[in-house]
Amino acid sequence: MALWRSTFIVSAMTMLSRVLGLVRDMVLLNVFGAGKDFDTFVVAFRIPNFFRRLFAEGAFSQAFIPVLTEYKTQKLHAEVQILISRVFGCLLLTMSLLTLVAMIAAPVIIYVYAPGFHDNAAKFDLAVSMFRLTIPYLMFMSLTAFASSILNSYGSFSTPAFAPVLLNIAMIAGAWWLAPHMAEPIQALGWAVVAAGVLQLAIQIPELWRKKLLIPPKIDFKHEGVDRILKLMLPALFGVSVTQINLLLNTIWASFMQDGSVSWLYSAERMTELPLGLIGVAIGTVILPSLSMRQAEQDQAKFKAMLDWAAKVIVLVGVPASIALFMLSTPIIQALFQHGEFTLRDTQMTALALQCMSAGVLAFMLIKVFAPGFYAMQDTKTPVRVGLMAVAANAILNVIFIGLFKLIGWEAEHMALGIASSGSALVNAGMLYYYLHRRNIYRFGRHWKKLFVQFAIANITMALALYYALTWYDTQAAQWLRIIEVVIFCIVGAAAYGIALLVTGFRPRHLKPE
Repeated sequence: MALWRSTFIVSAMTMLSRVLGLVRDMVLLNVFGAGKDFDTFVVAFRIPNFFRRLFAEGAFSQAFIPVLTEYKTQKLHAEVQILISRVFGCLLLTMSLLTLVAMIAAPVIIYVYAPGFHDNAAKFDLAVSMFRLTIPYLMFMSLTAFASSILNSYGSFSTPAFAPVLLNIAMIAGAWWLAPHMAEPIQALGWAVVAAGVLQLAIQIPELWRKKLLIPPKIDFKHEGVDRILKLMLPALFGVSVTQINLLLNTIWASFMQDGSVSWLYSAERMTELPLGLIGVAIGTVILPSLSMRQAEQDQAKFKAMLDWAAKVIVLVGVPASIALFMLSTPIIQALFQHGEFTLRDTQMTALALQCMSAGVLAFMLIKVFAPGFYAMQDTKTPVRVGLMAVAANAILNVIFIGLFKLIGWEAEHMALGIASSGSALVNAGMLYYYLHRRNIYRFGRHWKKLFVQFAIANITMALALYYALTWYDTQAAQWLRIIEVVIFCIVGAAAYGIALLVTGFRPRHLKPE
């Protein structure tokens, strides 16, 4: 029950963040549209956001939590405080230097990550300016991830899970109230991002203080714990961030495509993040400290049972989410975003990207479960090996499908990037499971045969219900009516799915953690 309670807390906070995120995107696309200015913000913000996930929420957390959990389990509290102090100091120094170097090298970085912007001087200069404005977010969010990892390791999930809500609130405020007062309105989003970074760190300080874990930083790269974290972190830099690397590579490709391509992909990606964040990230956040604890205790039976529970929850939610996003792509995008500067053509192009990305939703979610299975055992090399395969798959698929779409003259060539992302995720999740199975760490047991049949029947039932429900969709209705229609479609689909599961004999108790 503790796992479910923790997952519910993280999922609820994530749901709040994602709902506000949708409101945020509706506001941003309404105010700025899917054109040149918003393209520059997406590129500028994606780079610090990429490094945040690469260094902070990605590799750092995956390396730090198992070591901190081991210290907490096997050592005195004073030794845990020393570890936190040394990691704090080393992280603060590293991120400060990285932020400074990034600000100086901003033109080079933008040229590398959005080379297609270089032919448009105004677009390129705006992207450089936006990047310099947003890059301090990296330092604040690295420290936020450090604080969140500590709290998660001590079973506290609510405050870290709530922190992302502040980013959405700050960006909405920036678009509505600050942008009209600025000479370059889009720069309001840059200031909002930095403010959000400060707030997300600040709200975690009181809880760290109460737990006597707010320790002054001290730089000591030779400390045993810091040394182990660095050794685990270096390969994990790549392994945990394959999805972000692929998205960044896709941004490079998209920068060469027609105006709006970056924004269309961004909007579609945001929609796929709803189920991913709600369940995938929530499960991944909760399961890593628990798996690390079982590994420290050498309890392999509970280790496997925990992975099995997480996989069941992911498949239960991930498959219908993927199908629903594909079938409801146009109504969802039209209902949420088609207003103001976001046109019907933007809706059509974004919906095509969402259909391509929806195929990888289940795989993206499974990665959040399978990868922690290795990191809890302090094995960072296997995810790196798998990550290399996934990045190679993404690159190959991009070349194949972009070339194919150009050959046939297909206007929506940005679809190729969505197809490549999904294909890469399938390779990543598939190979992670292959190594878990091969090393007898985890494999689908006999009970999965019945589950697969039950899930298949339920998903087919849901798809049929959505197919008939869509015949009632009114494309000419007012935006608020379209939103209500989409909500009704989701309720109909969820009801059909749930009833079908019950009819096949599936019960909620089958998801009880062992």
